[in-house]
Amino acid sequence: MTREQAREKIIFALDIDRIAEVDRWADLLAGHVGMFKVGKQLFTAGGPATVERVKARGIDVFLDLKYHDIPNTVAMAGIEAARLGAKLFNVHALGGYDMMAKTAEEVGKTAGSEGTKILAVTILTSSTEQTLRDVGIDRSVSEMVVRLAMLAKKAGIDGVVASPQEVGIIREACGSDFLVVTPGVRPASAAADDQKRIMTPGEAIAAGADYLVIGRPISAAPDPVVACQAIIDEIAEVLL
Repeated sequence: MTREQAREKIIFALDIDRIAEVDRWADLLAGHVGMFKVGKQLFTAGGPATVERVKARGIDVFLDLKYHDIPNTVAMAGIEAARLGAKLFNVHALGGYDMMAKTAEEVGKTAGSEGTKILAVTILTSSTEQTLRDVGIDRSVSEMVVRLAMLAKKAGIDGVVASPQEVGIIREACGSDFLVVTPGVRPASAAADDQKRIMTPGEAIAAGADYLVIGRPISAAPDPVVACQAIIDEIAEVLL
């Protein structure tokens, strides 16, 4: 794998609260990561203009809003995400088959949506077996992840968001053409923060992840560009 291919696998989590900071991070990291993730904090603060601001800098967007509602509501939100030009956006797989299938169908009929892929969130990387038991789910995390990934694929969703620890079992169940995007990626020297099921970037790519969502290990580094380069080197080395 070339360093350029390795770079494209990195999604930088733009976890900021002001749209004005988009330009600062774009100036710093454009050319060092493949995509920016716009999540709930920034989108709530700045709205659709945040996505437009990132795209205006020539950077692709993963719109990470985790839609979870009745099927028609999520489908209509998905259409707007595609119209905004998000390369990736996500829904919660726990919303069920009908919600996911309706969204995939309606987005697929939307003009200009060809470049947009839909992901389904399986089980959050901050969740543990106890987290699931607390909400009445008595199955293991790994069993739930595979169950939800298979349901998403059946519904026509392009891939899933899951812990790197579950990439292998998702690949076994859903095949190599199903996208797997993994948060919970931390270089060995970085703090785990609130993530529970984590791997290093090299381990996650070796396991078969398509994209890695990385935030604080880059943004909180003394030199974010140097941090990016180290991650690129690690990814490239794994798949030489």
